[in-house]
Amino acid sequence: MRRTVRSERRRAGRRQRGFTLIELMVAIAILAVVAILSWRGLDQIMRGRQTIQNAMEDERVFVQLFDQLSVDARQAATDDEVGQPAVSATSNGLQIVRSFGSPGEAPRLQVVRYQVQDGRVTRYASPPVATLGQLQRALAASSTSGAWSAVPLISGVGKITARMYVPNVGWTTKMGDVTNEIARNANNVKVPQFGSTPLARAVMGLEVSIGAPSLHVPIRRVFLVGE
Repeated sequence: MRRTVRSERRRAGRRQRGFTLIELMVAIAILAVVAILSWRGLDQIMRGRQTIQNAMEDERVFVQLFDQLSVDARQAATDDEVGQPAVSATSNGLQIVRSFGSPGEAPRLQVVRYQVQDGRVTRYASPPVATLGQLQRALAASSTSGAWSAVPLISGVGKITARMYVPNVGWTTKMGDVTNEIARNANNVKVPQFGSTPLARAVMGLEVSIGAPSLHVPIRRVFLVGE
């Protein structure tokens, strides 16, 4: 009888003993691995969400830039109105002389420049002008003069380049091709059968390329010049 009682007590003692140190260490190690995997998964989710948000923001500012470029290109004045190329590609950007105003108002022109400075594309716009003399002064003026408005459009840009479509040449970056086309069009107007036709545009299309360190390849868009 005594042996039976002692045996039962020994069995109960074995059943009530806790976890051993090794078992606790194994459990802690498993929990640590689960925590690390969970943290990595959460970190990837957060990084992915941030990447998507950044991409959406980049898309928004690119759309804003290209929408404004499209409006300016459509509203470009004629070379005859400007007395020189209405669309010019410069070493660090683009210049467009555009019509300004609403229907019924006296016609006015405005000089618009897209330039890159400190990695940011800024749209500079001159005050509207009504005479050729005022236009010539605006064309000679600096974009950073106090009278010009400046609207930052997109940052993180390395370079903005433009190509112009000249009918008898094709796509070109040379302003000499544009001035030659203007001279050719002016000579055509002097021909009797073409005497009543307006001076044709030298630049019919515009391709703008935006390069940035974050982009694998530049983003390009093509715009129609003139209404």
